[in-house]
Amino acid sequence: MRGERALAIREEESRKRRKMDESRLVAFFGEIAALHPAERVTFLCIGTDRSTGDALGPLTGSRLLEYGFPHVSGTLPTPCDADNLVKRIAEIPEGQIIIAVDACLGPPAALGYFFAAADPLRPAQSVGLVLPAVGDYSLAAIVDVNSPRPYRTLQTTPLYRVTVMADQIARAAAQGFGLIS
Repeated sequence: MRGERALAIREEESRKRRKMDESRLVAFFGEIAALHPAERVTFLCIGTDRSTGDALGPLTGSRLLEYGFPHVSGTLPTPCDADNLVKRIAEIPEGQIIIAVDACLGPPAALGYFFAAADPLRPAQSVGLVLPAVGDYSLAAIVDVNSPRPYRTLQTTPLYRVTVMADQIARAAAQGFGLIS
């Protein structure tokens, strides 16, 4: 029964998400920017640099800093991962709008796409961990295909795909917030 409930919750959450490619990401971030200036937004980029698939978060965070976003948590030098997520969330100043970014595994038809929502995401679901939901907005990037061995899949995800997707997210955010044209 517990597994059925978890599956029902996951399906309900996935219906709230909009599947998009890079071109639609700009509009997603533009919608957020129309409501919240960049100074009031914190990007929480979840993942670790110790796994190629899970490196999407820290790669994205580092790129966001390069574009000039003032508030980014989770970069290559200081990742935001399962071990420090709760601490990182607590460090975000009250009143900040959080955009959570995380890598995800998904079906073959979703590979390379992004799923965005004006709702929190639940990090580490692909690997079966239970971590707190986070974000006023969220973006899940499908970096590889679901498998019976998710840790191995994330370890062997092509780094090129992950870096391209991280660049797409950061560039789209910079365009959506008007930091670049």
